[in-house]
Amino acid sequence: MFRKAFWIFAFTLFIFILFLPGYLKIQALKDRNRELESRIVVLNTENSILQQEFQKIQTDSDYLEKFAREKTGIVRKGEIPVKIVPNNQ
Repeated sequence: MFRKAFWIFAFTLFIFILFLPGYLKIQALKDRNRELESRIVVLNTENSILQQEFQKIQTDSDYLEKFAREKTGIVRKGEIPVKIVPNNQ
């Protein structure tokens, strides 16, 4: 009886040791997959926002001018650019 229980325990322990590294690897890959899926959602949202802005730039000339002035610092002929520097104390 004791001998049979010992062999069952030894076999179970062998199987556990044999498959544990693979199981841990699968769990790590599942965690990484969840992280990447959430990153995909964030990037898809950001991509959608950028596509909307791109569409606005292509179709709305007022928005294009505003974008050019704010982002790139473009000024019209005869305008004097003024840069406001915040006073950091």
